[in-house]
Amino acid sequence: QVQLVESGGGLVQAGGSLRLSCAASGRTFSTYFMGWFRQAPGKEREFVAGISWSGGSTYYADSVKGRFTISRDNAKNTVYLQMNSLKPEDTAVYYCAAEHRITIPTMRREYEYGYWGQGTQVTVSS
Repeated sequence: QVQLVESGGGLVQAGGSLRLSCAASGRTFSTYFMGWFRQAPGKEREFVAGISWSGGSTYYADSVKGRFTISRDNAKNTVYLQMNSLKPEDTAVYYCAAEHRITIPTMRREYEYGYWGQGTQVTVSS
């Protein structure tokens, strides 16, 4: 089992940057595929980015491709989401998620993940 704690959210102006972190408990972090999701007010939670167990492969939603970068440091049990060129429509609660076994075609679906953090608020002002 793994526990996830996000940090790094906050208020930023449009065009600015933030880096989110998600710290995981336990000694088996490298056995989890990691994802970032977000949920804006009144909307369903949506996939943002995912990263494979070793960090060698990354995946992005079209809406953030070229602006966001997901990375992980297995020695520090942490996954990151670097967010650049932020837009007001990026405003949401951001969640990290983990799962041992996941397939690439399904890793964009939130119900594929068994472990979730509590979320961190990101607000982008125009």
